[in-house]
Amino acid sequence: MSDTVAAGAVHAVHADHEELGFWRTYVFSTDHKMIGRQFLFLGLFMLMIGGLLAMMIRWELAWPETAVPGVSWIPEPYMYGGIIPPQTYNAIFTMHATIMIFFVVMPIMVGCFGNFLIPLMVGTRDMAFPKLNLLSFWVGAVSGVVMLSSFFVPGGPAASGWTAYATLSAKAQYTGVDWGQNLWIISLIILGASSLMGSINYITTIVNMRAPGMTYFRMPLVIWSLFVTAILLLLALPVLTAALAMLLFDRTFGTSFFLPEGGGEPLLWQHMFWFFGHPEVYVLVLPAMGVTSELLSTFSRKPIFGYHAMAFSMIAIAFLSWIVWGHHMFVSGMNPLLGTAFMMTTMVIAVPSAIKVFNWLGTLWGGSIRLTAPMLFALGFVSNFVIGGLSGIFMASTPVDIFIHDTYYIVAHFHYVVAGIIFALFAAVYYWFPKMFGRMMNERLGKIHFLLTYIFFNGAFFPMHFLGVAGHMRRIYNPTQYEFLQPMQHWNVFITVSALILGASQIFFLYNFVSSLVAGKKAERNPWQANTLEWTAASPPPHGNFEVQPVVYRGPYEYSSPEVKEDWLPQNKQLGAGAAARAH
Repeated sequence: MSDTVAAGAVHAVHADHEELGFWRTYVFSTDHKMIGRQFLFLGLFMLMIGGLLAMMIRWELAWPETAVPGVSWIPEPYMYGGIIPPQTYNAIFTMHATIMIFFVVMPIMVGCFGNFLIPLMVGTRDMAFPKLNLLSFWVGAVSGVVMLSSFFVPGGPAASGWTAYATLSAKAQYTGVDWGQNLWIISLIILGASSLMGSINYITTIVNMRAPGMTYFRMPLVIWSLFVTAILLLLALPVLTAALAMLLFDRTFGTSFFLPEGGGEPLLWQHMFWFFGHPEVYVLVLPAMGVTSELLSTFSRKPIFGYHAMAFSMIAIAFLSWIVWGHHMFVSGMNPLLGTAFMMTTMVIAVPSAIKVFNWLGTLWGGSIRLTAPMLFALGFVSNFVIGGLSGIFMASTPVDIFIHDTYYIVAHFHYVVAGIIFALFAAVYYWFPKMFGRMMNERLGKIHFLLTYIFFNGAFFPMHFLGVAGHMRRIYNPTQYEFLQPMQHWNVFITVSALILGASQIFFLYNFVSSLVAGKKAERNPWQANTLEWTAASPPPHGNFEVQPVVYRGPYEYSSPEVKEDWLPQNKQLGAGAAARAH
């Protein structure tokens, strides 16, 4: 829970609002709420594409010797055994990972909820720079178009993996110019510009535009997470942009930043990419942590346990994320002394994450828990994050990592941490959908969606630990070619069946989302009985957000009197901890 608010009669903020036409209202809008919705629709569209690519990957791994039933246009069976040739398979998993990381999780968790929530939760009318906000979305959309266009150029999209390791990515070696990889680079450079615009807006809004009485330690943890995320993006993206520019120069202008034959250093790419890449992991995870903190508190009917520790642990994660990138390079010939330093920092960064898990459990302990659809997805994120975090501790050890590096153990860990964010994403959509669209999503369908997603997510990714320990390499398209992997092939079939059902389970969400948009039950102002500031606005909020300027009288997780504490009990249907200081 968060801010205790009172809408002091300071001044009306949207008494007179110029009516805008269709294009300025729904397409080229400067309203942070509409831009947040646009990011949401963009991310959900890309989620469908990324998910379909994942199904293709899994089909090939489970049944590499067979064709898709009923598909007659497949040419003469390839000599490599499956319906997908190796080069195409490489392109599919490259684009799957790229789309899911850069065009699903970032647009929804950072772009959508950052835009929608920050002004509402800090008590201001809009972002600091509304036109820059508009530009941020459309530049990001252009980036997505460029990335998708790589499917239609000669040679197809990039096929060097989402990490684009040199020298594989630094040479135009497949089909002449190899424009797929070039478009991949250009798209991410454009996306970096979009994210920088958003970061500047987020930081400025949070620092300069908080409501009266909203100190830093009266901000909800969602805002803390987005604040820290924006700082990470602001500092990390220039590094990636510089690396991408050098890679593009190597491919098109004859330079040799990463090409050894010209005096370049391939490991330079790895250093630059992972110096961006590990803060990027927390760019993805931190908003999910903030969302989870908020929802666990709301549906446990008690304040978050250890608010200050949670905020400081986010700051600690942000700091430590800059000094752990070398753990991705333990097998690159790194000096063992340097490897030991990265091993120690990697183990240390587990501490603030463990603090979060401990505080989440402390919040649940003794709470009056309500298992709504958003709460179930939040709990699903916590359980999956714990599994991913524990597997990460093993990989932090250099000797262990040498054994499991580039195996499916890494794939399992990565998906439990990063793909597990999808649970926080769904939790956030179910929770803030009433505020975004003024309608409620169907709870029964939401719970069915959670149950199927949770079961088959774990069915798809947990057995990958077994494959990794057995030595199953990542990024191979036909495991049956390797004699020592053949006894483990039944796990690939099990994983693929789980993944296919997992993908099909999202139909429940899609139907629920669309039908609720059209004919969902009208939402109350505060349907969850939450006590953060956005729930004092109408559902959906009008232009300017608040009828009068909010004033914050009490801190986010504080009790000012024994009577206020009773507002956390479920039988009190007032606005959370705001009962002593409600809008008047």
